[in-house]
Amino acid sequence: MTRSGPGQAATVLAEASRALAAILSGQTADEALSAFAASPYRAAVRAVTLGTVRWYLRLKPAVDSLLARPRTLPREIGALLAVAAHQLEYSRNAPQLTVHAAVDAVKILHHQHASGLINAVLRRLVAERQDTFAQVDRDPARRTAHPRWLADALLSAWPLHGLRCLEADNVHPPMTLRVNCMQRTPGDYLDELAEAGMPGRLLEWGTEFPDPPAVVLDRPVAVAALPGFLAGRVSVQDAGAQLAAPLLDARPGMRVLDACAAPGGKAAHLLELTRGQLDLWALDIDAGRLERVRENLSRLGLSAHVVAADVRDPDMFWDRRPFERILVDAPCSGTGVIRRHPDIKLLRRPQDIPAFAAGQLEILEAAFRMLAEGGRLVYSTCSMLPAENEAVVERFLARSPHARALSTPAERFAPGALACRWGVQLLCGGAAQTDGFYYACLEKTTSGIM
Repeated sequence: MTRSGPGQAATVLAEASRALAAILSGQTADEALSAFAASPYRAAVRAVTLGTVRWYLRLKPAVDSLLARPRTLPREIGALLAVAAHQLEYSRNAPQLTVHAAVDAVKILHHQHASGLINAVLRRLVAERQDTFAQVDRDPARRTAHPRWLADALLSAWPLHGLRCLEADNVHPPMTLRVNCMQRTPGDYLDELAEAGMPGRLLEWGTEFPDPPAVVLDRPVAVAALPGFLAGRVSVQDAGAQLAAPLLDARPGMRVLDACAAPGGKAAHLLELTRGQLDLWALDIDAGRLERVRENLSRLGLSAHVVAADVRDPDMFWDRRPFERILVDAPCSGTGVIRRHPDIKLLRRPQDIPAFAAGQLEILEAAFRMLAEGGRLVYSTCSMLPAENEAVVERFLARSPHARALSTPAERFAPGALACRWGVQLLCGGAAQTDGFYYACLEKTTSGIM
């Protein structure tokens, strides 16, 4: 939140508190913040809300330790205490101004009776901040602001890397671009960025991908400001996501299915790598999200069959002609993209994981039935949980005699990639500074030999 007069500061805190309360009630951050799209302070409200969401599971224990009965607070007042605590801990605003603004925000929220409580708790937090957070930070889950079930799952799955993953979730990600190889080389586009005052660097991968189209900007910029964005010369896409298309190894003229295509970045990348010469089917169950696919393809001057259907019900769309390549970027917990979507920490539940895994297996099996003999299927998620990744692939292979997993050596894949029994895992914030992604390459055989 920028330095401002008390009226604006109080309004920002009040609106951020309402947004946070909505998220705690189950709305996504985008849904909650849409209510403030017309606010003159919407940028500040968004920044304060998302910052509080990112650190909520560290802030709430600190605030609760200063309350006699934290569970009896109205939701918006609890949210206001968390928002104000975030400003005290993570902003450069003068603490006394934040306290005053929070007291004024109580009136905007129509909870005037809580003014004294807000004032007392926040003043105590100012006085005891160091000791209060020191107590909270003894617990790695709270220190990194993660739900305990997720912290335990990551630390158990990746004993040598789990803590780094938890810490990386709280670091703002780099802005990574995918250069359209049909129009520019990455080096040429890097020069174009430098001329526009947007310095960056080429991303170096392993030998499996010697010439990736990824450019990492030194500082994020507005998407529309990117040179040639509207002309289709470049797209915004995390480097980890840019591995799906080259792994699929689609060739010009092939019939290809992107089974869970929205918002269309991977479909577009497949077409770019083949100069648009694919019979590409971009499928998604969500017809609304397919508008993003159409928009992305149109901006890039590319075309595909864009179909709203459930891949688990091939009769809805399939003409019984097999696909030579299939990409299954399956719906998942999103635990690999928390740094971009911190509300995942508050919205995801442990019981969601088995449900996702069951759906992922159904999608994988349905897609594989449409794969041509000798064809390749790439299974991917943006999850760092083995239950959604290699465990799903292992169950699939055990039930699919005509499937075999292709070897993808981690050391040739990307910096910091980890080899799994089936597939390769990228962890958030690893050596390549990507989001968390899992990839497994599968092939259809006639022998059934694994």
